Amino acid sequence: MLFFYQKIISLSQIFVVMNHAQKIAKELGLQVRQVENTIYLLDNDATIPFIARYRKELTGMLDEVDITSIRDRIGQMRDLDKRRESILESIIEQEKMTPELEKQLMAAMTMAELEDLYLPYKPKRKTRATIAKAKGLEPLATLIYAQHYMDVEKEAAKYVDAEKGVNSIAEAIAGASDIIAEWVNENQQIRARIRLLFEKESFIASKVVKGKEIEGRNYETYYEMREPLVKSPSHRVLAMFRGEHEGFLKIVIEPLAEKALEIIERFAVKGRNRSGEIVTAAIKDSYKRLLQPSMETEMRQQAKQRADSEAIRVFADNLKQLLLSPPLGQKNVLALDPGFRSGCKVVCLDKSGKLLHNETIYPHPPQNEAKQAMNKIESLVDAYKIEAIAIGNGTAGRETESFIRRIKFKKDVVAIVVNESGASVYSASAVAREEFPQYDVTVRGSVSIGRRLMDPLAELVKIDPKSIGVGQYQHDVNQPELQKSLQDVVVSCVNSVGVDVNTASKELLTHVSGVGPALAKNIIEHRSKNGLFASRQALKKVARFGDKAFEQAAGFMRISDAENPLDRSAVHPESYDIVDRMAKKLSCTVSDLMQDENLRKMIKPEEFVTEKAGLPTINDILLELAKPGRDPRKRFDMFEFDRNVHDIKDLIVGMELPGIVTNITAFGAFVDIGVHQDGLVHISQMANRFISKPSEVVKLNQKVMVKVMEVDMERKRVGLSMKEVAGST
Repeated sequence: MLFFYQKIISLSQIFVVMNHAQKIAKELGLQVRQVENTIYLLDNDATIPFIARYRKELTGMLDEVDITSIRDRIGQMRDLDKRRESILESIIEQEKMTPELEKQLMAAMTMAELEDLYLPYKPKRKTRATIAKAKGLEPLATLIYAQHYMDVEKEAAKYVDAEKGVNSIAEAIAGASDIIAEWVNENQQIRARIRLLFEKESFIASKVVKGKEIEGRNYETYYEMREPLVKSPSHRVLAMFRGEHEGFLKIVIEPLAEKALEIIERFAVKGRNRSGEIVTAAIKDSYKRLLQPSMETEMRQQAKQRADSEAIRVFADNLKQLLLSPPLGQKNVLALDPGFRSGCKVVCLDKSGKLLHNETIYPHPPQNEAKQAMNKIESLVDAYKIEAIAIGNGTAGRETESFIRRIKFKKDVVAIVVNESGASVYSASAVAREEFPQYDVTVRGSVSIGRRLMDPLAELVKIDPKSIGVGQYQHDVNQPELQKSLQDVVVSCVNSVGVDVNTASKELLTHVSGVGPALAKNIIEHRSKNGLFASRQALKKVARFGDKAFEQAAGFMRISDAENPLDRSAVHPESYDIVDRMAKKLSCTVSDLMQDENLRKMIKPEEFVTEKAGLPTINDILLELAKPGRDPRKRFDMFEFDRNVHDIKDLIVGMELPGIVTNITAFGAFVDIGVHQDGLVHISQMANRFISKPSEVVKLNQKVMVKVMEVDMERKRVGLSMKEVAGST
């Protein structure tokens, strides 16, 4: 049974929630109780990370994926309920509601089914059928549609009336046919059968628009294409739709017309007589003029939604991998934004990412001041105790990397090429202007490159995810859905890592569970005015940081120098008393528990179970005590491109090269091999076995060995293979 809602809702609303929960549980293969409790938590403003991490007893240990699925599905069901309510009101106002129709509307499970039922009652603009009805031809249409044996022409003659605009028997029959065509189109059973045919047997076909053959060469692959819609992958569907949107392609989606007409005729044609002939003709007209266009529109929407969902999934997966890229950590960093004519912008950052120095060097043509630039870099490395050098991978990136590697430093300094996608977007953003009002975009861009090496997550949250360059057709997909999915990913990543509240930026704090932009701003202002937070409890002194926000946020916020060691961990303050009881039981301190594995082994979890905290929570606490504030990200791994390859002109078919996966799509993965142009490893070239999607083999930022299979200098395209590399699997 669903436990009592904190928000006041009616008993009928509770039953609606229970009904929805039962359906969702069946769809997702979950227990009804799990779904009911998750809906309750979501409706009371609990965030997905909070529910997944700190409410495992209520949800039966559901993960973020399941919780997100429940959130999205309950949202769809509530949208359906709103539309159902609107339709019921409309039909009641028309005084056309019947008990049978109301029962059908209440039982409708999809928006399409609901709209089919509403279609005959939907207010219409002037149509051929409404014109015919206005001329008094509906009774004739009823007679013909019944398909009894009769003299149709003789019967139609009774409806010839010049004053009503019916001037002949032929016009009377034509008007009646228009009415029958509309009836066929609005028949729910016919629409359901034809929809099923469209869903199962439609073909998507594309042709080039006449006269656009040369201009639309980017879409040459789709000039003559026809394939089953259910087998058309997302990237092809989106490419065809984009080509149509840009005016180069014409797209048609439909099954064989003969099959559709056969289905309708089997349902609607009852007599082999003159009336049956007229109905058959009306069916053909209805299908061509009304039903086929309507169903094609639905199929386009469905195909687009499926393609969007897949593209958004790929984008979200890539973004998650990028955000959780291994951080170099707190090091003194020198960062370079490479360039030729305009020079290389250099910044020096301390361990916290604070900008200490900036200037420009000119080691490349046309200035060729390599010697002076080397001396300058050496002196900066010494002066600012630089431990690592970050080099942007854009224009002049490989040349700058080679230049840096020629410098003989007095100590070990690692040089690392950093993916700078989105750095220019950040540098021109309001966030960057607020952070560095006295510096121009070039300095801000270099700072972003350096900080991205130190902590990718903390820096990338400042950039619109769509600008990071790890998506597929991101500008073509449903933007609100994309934004929601990417926001989910950012929130999930930020909270899985945790945030040091005393060093975090406003942008990073914004994504902490229960915080948001306004409260993040208040936290920063309070920190600036009152100094660093000494404990989690001190967060309650921040303006508008109430009990609800504290409950949602506290577990994900870290106070690194706190007196209470639990404030540095992911143990939620609501569970501190449990840890205190553990320590008291063993006659030790909390710090002792965290430092001594033998003490932790003496704890029997079942002894500390409470009404609110079950075994899942107790076990999580013990794991956290063992590794307080553990970072789920992998350790940083050094990488270096082939030093003999800098440009696409250096590539030779057959070369084996190291590379970094920069983007994963439905059809393959793009790999940076250090030539200013990512190469494509098609899905067919990823493994010596069948794979259904590239993510089965590679992850974003993964280091891989690839073989050059094709070099197209004119189009600047590089074809790569992973399965051709020695030792590949």
